[in-house]
Amino acid sequence: MSSTTPCVAAELPAPKQAAENHISLPGTARGLAIGILATAAVLFILESAQGLLISLILGVIIAYTLNPVVVWLEWIKIPRVLGAGIVVLTVISIIGLGTYALRGQVQGILSQLPAAANKITTGLASMKKGQRNNMKNVQAAATAMEKVTNPSSAEAKATHVVVDEPTFEINNFLWVGSKGALEIIAQVAMVLFLVYFLLLAADTFKRKLVRITGPPLSRKKITVLILDDINSSIQRYMLMLLLTNVLVGLLAWLAFNWIGLENAGAWAAVAGVLHIIPYFGPGVVAIAVGMAGYMQSESLSLVLLASGSMLAISTVVGTFITTWMTGRIAKMNTAAVFISILFWSWLWGLWGMLLSLPIIVIVKVVSQHVPRLMIVSELLSE
Repeated sequence: MSSTTPCVAAELPAPKQAAENHISLPGTARGLAIGILATAAVLFILESAQGLLISLILGVIIAYTLNPVVVWLEWIKIPRVLGAGIVVLTVISIIGLGTYALRGQVQGILSQLPAAANKITTGLASMKKGQRNNMKNVQAAATAMEKVTNPSSAEAKATHVVVDEPTFEINNFLWVGSKGALEIIAQVAMVLFLVYFLLLAADTFKRKLVRITGPPLSRKKITVLILDDINSSIQRYMLMLLLTNVLVGLLAWLAFNWIGLENAGAWAAVAGVLHIIPYFGPGVVAIAVGMAGYMQSESLSLVLLASGSMLAISTVVGTFITTWMTGRIAKMNTAAVFISILFWSWLWGLWGMLLSLPIIVIVKVVSQHVPRLMIVSELLSE
């Protein structure tokens, strides 16, 4: 009797082990569900608050970039409130003077818009007419084939194809563009005010973040290190962006002058500014200068030279200079950078494409110093 009791007890699992085996799968599923819900909530917040977040990120990046100048002015005994105002006004003045210097060429481009609109409208109308003629030809061929194969049914039924395509109204396009320009101007004004107040605040937010992290000295040191790395990374990235955009504008001006494109200075300035937007910006400029070349001479050679030179310049600078300098600054692999551009473009559109690289640089810096985010740092690293 006593010999069978241990065997029965041995066959029964321990209560604690049975409970762990029973709970492990639901716990994993619950954690996965919570992670999915949290990700969806973050994406919803990023999408719904994109106007606020875009202005905030732009203001922070520009303030980080201009802060060394304000610090230098403060070092030469200029009060920070005055130095921040001088720096912001200087940036506005440089942009205004550059626009004023190119006003004649910009007016020349704007004066060509009505003729360009007429040519575009005429071209679209001819394309629609050609499509209708093609559809009629297809319909006639189908009717003829049906008469040959089945003469009785061909007379009983007739096939009519009606192509109803939306019309292109250039006035509506220009009106939407003007409304978008006004919105951009309002957002730029908000960002400039934000930049001024951030420059005025100096290290106030940095000290507050250090205090919020808690009493352990190690946490304070890590927070200071993260903020300093973000500061230096953004400043180096913006300096790289300035140098590459100036180089693109200079090379574009030389190329456009060489091929004889009118208003070369204005188009070169546009090329330098839009080169900030990865991939999309140079493509838009290539299309625009190609249209300008067609408006100027209606010659295919000028169109190809203008668009081809723009694509060649942006490709060479973007591939050999921007990629190399970005790798030196952030030490990230190109696949992660491209995926980041795709994600933020999908989420925020054009602004996401513009801000994707600074955001991914900040994420890379933070993940390097937070143990729980080391997997993110490893995925982004070279």
